[in-house]
Amino acid sequence: MLYNVFSTEIFIQGCNFTMSLAPWRSAIAHSLHRNRSLVYARYLQLATVRANGRPANRTVVFRGFLEDTNQLKFITDARSEKADEIQQQPWAEVCWYFPNSREQFRLAGSLTLVNNYDISDLQSARIKVWQELSDAARLQFAWPDPGKARIQEAEAFTPPPPDPTQPLPNFCLLLLDPVQVDHLELRGEPQNRRIYHFDENQSWSCAEVNP
Repeated sequence: MLYNVFSTEIFIQGCNFTMSLAPWRSAIAHSLHRNRSLVYARYLQLATVRANGRPANRTVVFRGFLEDTNQLKFITDARSEKADEIQQQPWAEVCWYFPNSREQFRLAGSLTLVNNYDISDLQSARIKVWQELSDAARLQFAWPDPGKARIQEAEAFTPPPPDPTQPLPNFCLLLLDPVQVDHLELRGEPQNRRIYHFDENQSWSCAEVNP
């Protein structure tokens, strides 16, 4: 079977890869294209671990890949429970279903929270994502603290629009760096399933498994 390594012009035979961009990237790109008519095809579920060891799950929006990496971009609020959970336990998994093509991707890996105090090169990526947001999306980061007792004053949720060029301090870029990707194609008899794994040699392998 031929695999197209995403964003390159190289086709590789088989299931062993050492390219900088992972082989599953082309599968996700293809799924996004086939489901491009569905706005919610960019929504996926992110599961993290609470301090008490119990799972926490919520829907997030895929914001693309961090340039020249395999890391998926999301956004979150530094005041949220999710941010606290990630600081304590960075391992997480996302589950992504594409209705039109009837495919499921499960991507497991570690999360990196890029906050206002981050002094790495990722700060520029955080600012860029903020600038790419809609005005409505940016405004939500100026709302009262998420998860706290409901504020009844309506004006609390209609603050002045934030600066579109500089993120609010509580705005965070969230990056998922996958080390395992499980791709299930539900169409077909039998169904097709592949598991991609990133090993200690910093290379990706792929195995076809029973659905």
